[in-house]
Amino acid sequence: MILSEPDFLRAVAELASGAALAVPALASIIQTARADGALQEILCQTASDLRDRLYGRRVFFRGLIEFSNYCANDCYYCGIRAGNGTVNRYRLSQEEILLSCQSGYDLGYRTFVLQSGEDPFFTDDLMVDIIRQIHKRFPDCAITLSLGEKDRASYQRFFDAGANRYLLRHESATPEHYALLHPAELDLLNRQRCLYDLKEIGFQTGAGFMVGPPGQTAEHLANDLIFLRELQPHMVGIGPFIPASNTPFAHEPAGTVEDTLIMVALTRLTLPAALIPATTALGSLDHKGREKGLQAGANVVMPNLTPTVNRKDYSL
Repeated sequence: MILSEPDFLRAVAELASGAALAVPALASIIQTARADGALQEILCQTASDLRDRLYGRRVFFRGLIEFSNYCANDCYYCGIRAGNGTVNRYRLSQEEILLSCQSGYDLGYRTFVLQSGEDPFFTDDLMVDIIRQIHKRFPDCAITLSLGEKDRASYQRFFDAGANRYLLRHESATPEHYALLHPAELDLLNRQRCLYDLKEIGFQTGAGFMVGPPGQTAEHLANDLIFLRELQPHMVGIGPFIPASNTPFAHEPAGTVEDTLIMVALTRLTLPAALIPATTALGSLDHKGREKGLQAGANVVMPNLTPTVNRKDYSL
């Protein structure tokens, strides 16, 4: 339902004041912001103002190291899915990972994000060793992992070895929509179990979702906001769906920058203290995409420290 301007402004003010809006109200805000560019600007400015009150104008930098593009999963949207035989696969050695960290450290970064597909080559023992080596060499740095779904014991080992943060996008909080995006062996309840395990262990935990994948509705996005409100993650990654070649969704339309900015802003209003990246995917659709993300309430940028020769092969 499209709201009148007074009703829209009232609903946004309620959300900004901490009100727990239900799915219909959130979906109406989304639909109205999509339909009216001026109201979308007001929404984004409200989110930016809230961010500024908590963080000032600070932007946090995290050095991203994509150390393996092997993945055992076959998510329908992902460019490095197991079934994509056209991908030039790579794995960084432990020394290459440490050299990437050193490059970031020399640039002033004090948080490293180690991201990969769900690659069985990187066993728990190997990851624990990598975490310990980074922690030993860069003791003043935080270590963030993004390795996908694991059992609780694995997460505990990573935490005990010195990892501080873990990013795991939930992708969609609506079961039937999650099933549309993933093969049957991947289950939303297990993904959510992982997120709650991570929080209970003590990780600063990140969730997140795509904007604009096939089948997504405003109600689905409202469900994502409600799940985030329940989970209370420390970080939320939000990026537009970008169709990847040689995937089942290769010929689907991309998500839009505008819709992504709406969801960045609404996430900021839902979780005022969250760390929200202005994602690489935003910059892929619009050369000012990251800047626009920051103007909509984001406050994190993740420069890529992956060796240049490998970056083109890590296409999600």
